[in-house]
Amino acid sequence: MKNFYFISICIVFSSLNLRAQVSVKDSSIYTPYVGLGYAYQQSAGDLVKRFGNNSAVTGSLDFKTKKYWIFGINGSYFFGKDVKESLFDSIATSTGAIINGNGEFADVRLFERGFTASLTAGRMFSWKKPNPNSGIVFNVGVGFIQHKIRIETIGNTAPQLSKQYKKGYDRLSNGLLLSQSLGYLYLSSNRLVNVYIGFECMQGFTQSRRSFDYDLMKQDTDKRLDVLYGGKFVWILPLYKRAPQEYYTY
Repeated sequence: MKNFYFISICIVFSSLNLRAQVSVKDSSIYTPYVGLGYAYQQSAGDLVKRFGNNSAVTGSLDFKTKKYWIFGINGSYFFGKDVKESLFDSIATSTGAIINGNGEFADVRLFERGFTASLTAGRMFSWKKPNPNSGIVFNVGVGFIQHKIRIETIGNTAPQLSKQYKKGYDRLSNGLLLSQSLGYLYLSSNRLVNVYIGFECMQGFTQSRRSFDYDLMKQDTDKRLDVLYGGKFVWILPLYKRAPQEYYTY
């Protein structure tokens, strides 16, 4: 994931050196643009058995051509606190509590954590208003998705859930990601407001990457279809220089 963002930053700075002065208002332009966004997602498929709804922060670097094609590099970090799976039946009391090393009830908290990284390609359908560089955008993508259950033991006083043993319960899973999105891209003529609002659906073809799950007493070899879908808002920074205004004197 660090390499993904490093490459993206390098491309951004390379693009800055290639910027041309253009008029967004008058014609379709080539421009790279950086996006930082937020998404609220619902789970479906096999993922709904493990997690509820979540939030995601997103980052992207896209390139719009004069012919209205859009190519990009996209990533997201998603997180939530609605964990549905039961993990600790084998080490918990009859009431579901875990006893820590001091003979007290351990404070154990579970969270959803995951990330995606993908390459995307799409097409803009512009109706020339408010300018030729705004319109409906349809995108598809392919990449990688990973998620797990984050286990926090407050005070770290439960030896049965030490860092070494958490891996036997965290359900780490990853695999191929496909995505589709439909939304509206607005690049203003004066560069003051540039946003994307849309709907995105992602399908992850994943599998557990742990060699053994302690509560199941075996390795989980099932193939999964993990689905996330929801609305997305992105604030955009276009990387072009606006053409200078013309002034006439008499």
